[in-house]
Amino acid sequence: MLTFALAGNPNSGKTTLFNALTGSTAHVGNWPGVTVDKREGTYKKGGEPINIVDLPGIYSLSPYTPEEVIARNFVLNERPDCIINIVDATNLERNLYLTTQLMELDVPIVVALNMTDVLDKNGDRIDVRALEKRIGLPVVEISALKGMNMDLLMTRALDAVAKTRKGETVLKDSLLGSAIANAEIALKLKEVEAPLFHAVKLVEKDEIEVKTHPAEAKAVEAFIQENAGGKTLDTEAEIADARYKYITAHFSSTLTRARKPDYNELSKSNKADKVLTHKWAGIPIFLVIMFAIFHLTFSEDLLFLGSIIPSFGEWCGAEGSVAKGIFFAGGLNSPGVILFNALDLLTGQIGEWLGAGLEALGANEAIIGLVCDGIWGGVSGVLSFLPQILVLFLFFSILEDSGYMARVAFMLDRIFRRFGVSGRAFMPMIMGFGCSVPAMINTRTLADEKERTATVRVIPFFSCGAKMPILLAIAGGIVEHFGIGNADIITYSMYVLGIVVALLSLLAMRNTTMRGETSPFIMELPLYHMPGFKNLMLHLWDKAKHFIQKAFTIIVASCIVIWFLSNFGWDWRYVGEEGMDTSILASIGKLIQPIFTPLGFGSNLNSNGWVFAVAAITGLIAKEDVIATFGVLAGCIAANFAGATEEGIYEVGVLISETGITVPALISFIAFNMLTIPCFAAVAAAKGELGHGKFKWTLLFWLVTSYLVSSMVYTIGEWWWTAPIWAAVIAVAVVIIVLNNKRLDKKAALAKKLK
Repeated sequence: MLTFALAGNPNSGKTTLFNALTGSTAHVGNWPGVTVDKREGTYKKGGEPINIVDLPGIYSLSPYTPEEVIARNFVLNERPDCIINIVDATNLERNLYLTTQLMELDVPIVVALNMTDVLDKNGDRIDVRALEKRIGLPVVEISALKGMNMDLLMTRALDAVAKTRKGETVLKDSLLGSAIANAEIALKLKEVEAPLFHAVKLVEKDEIEVKTHPAEAKAVEAFIQENAGGKTLDTEAEIADARYKYITAHFSSTLTRARKPDYNELSKSNKADKVLTHKWAGIPIFLVIMFAIFHLTFSEDLLFLGSIIPSFGEWCGAEGSVAKGIFFAGGLNSPGVILFNALDLLTGQIGEWLGAGLEALGANEAIIGLVCDGIWGGVSGVLSFLPQILVLFLFFSILEDSGYMARVAFMLDRIFRRFGVSGRAFMPMIMGFGCSVPAMINTRTLADEKERTATVRVIPFFSCGAKMPILLAIAGGIVEHFGIGNADIITYSMYVLGIVVALLSLLAMRNTTMRGETSPFIMELPLYHMPGFKNLMLHLWDKAKHFIQKAFTIIVASCIVIWFLSNFGWDWRYVGEEGMDTSILASIGKLIQPIFTPLGFGSNLNSNGWVFAVAAITGLIAKEDVIATFGVLAGCIAANFAGATEEGIYEVGVLISETGITVPALISFIAFNMLTIPCFAAVAAAKGELGHGKFKWTLLFWLVTSYLVSSMVYTIGEWWWTAPIWAAVIAVAVVIIVLNNKRLDKKAALAKKLK
């Protein structure tokens, strides 16, 4: 199978092109020896399938960042059959800088001029034939977002593969052209592959190249000094300058603009940025946007119409048809809740059919309990939340694909620096809302080791989709059972709590065990644009597929184990629902229950209170298991409980009634599950990123943080007068840290002075 690599600058549309070419065949792995995302997929529309590899977004092939090292190693060592170089046609000169480096490889290359639809809209034009002739490579105009000329691009790439290509450089007539030519001859004699590329890197004094070819590096240095009259040249700067001069002289003239650019005139993106990234209003606007997203996903009173118009709210809350129950509650339901109710109705009906079918077949009580209460009770409780997870993920994808999230990272850089990390750390953190595993992997883009370690540790505090069912079920249970609060406000507040704890944790780490300078943050802000419908649907499909696979593998297995342990005693005798208090699980739960007493869901609950302790422990396997555990145990504790009718919320209602747990304890339970050790997959990812030495301290960090924060939430919520006590403890800790840092700074200054 042929392999084509996609290479281009960040925000050039490379990932959009990858999705357009590969569709649902895309899969994610790791680069060999490096835990950074590797995306591969298959193009199936041609005569034969073609493997498409999406290289990380890079500006050059110099080894300054992990992404550049990965891209460089792949094109040199894996030797793809063709490189498709994605060039942002609206920013031609800067994007062609990478092209001039790729040209020096002995690999077929096709230039994909992306975003040409934006050029057309502006009335600008690129003379593709002239550019193709001058650059010496096939050039194809495309729009990855609109799927324009995809087949033509692949046809030109296949044509290029059929021809042998030798590397060429735009530097041959530059000041260092003769040095490059001599280095190329020396490397050819050593039978080095892609000698021209390596020769240019030798002249640049590239760190990797100098280590690989030390003798040739010395000879090149001597040659340059001799020809420069003994002067020491900054060859890297000279080469960069020569590339841009060549691009300006030979390629820039192929672009014709409809009118001369007025640099004092603001573009539409810049006009939007004057509001959305305003120094004072930018962050509040972001928080309002986030709340709007949560409101559209979780609210049972859309736009608070039921509260504003009491008569409408009363009508919505009154009993009615099934359709009314789906669309109305205390007001008009949000899109997320409507989809949740519809799927919940379906899963509940399937559960009834399963029970009736098994009874009709004469199945015994244990089998009915295993299938209905054990397997389906747990799985359906988790599956019901899939629509809301997808709705939330859809909104996040829209913000990311439109270019807004890049602006948020830019705005937060100023704030994050106060906490010891750069705005670059925001991108992996925000990925944590989807899944902690790729978010942790993405921290490889952070240059500073201490900053990277601190970021990995706080990523689980940005609640992933797996934790959402916990938040939704308990928030709904609080509203249903106690008649207080608002589900979307409670959920939003818990997400904010996770972010606040993450920032405070960063501040604490970067001022104690991980002191150091904050790395600089430079990022290119893409133009705002409408996200492509196809790409959004592919994102959602990947999320749904992953969630469903998890539900019918890990969660099914967990439900079977939990049901078995809760229905059998140590003598392996079936005890059933009535005897669950004597089951294996009950005895284990009662043993660990006292540990959670300071958090509000320990020995202070009644005889069934151990179920919360067990759910918190099963959540360490997969966070979805918390609600799955509720589903299994609630069915065993009170099969005929008359409470809330929605999956997940129903189970919480059962457990609230049967355990006597309070609202502060429920909020504490959410906080603990949000902040404690994440699922096994995230733990494995953290171990791979940090190594054993830092990993064991990371586990301890998660446990201590979750325990302290949850204890604070419970005690302050239950007894308000404990707030000054907690404040005093925190103040003492801050004073100790500040005094210790002053001592260390004085010590470092004295050591520097003595040197």
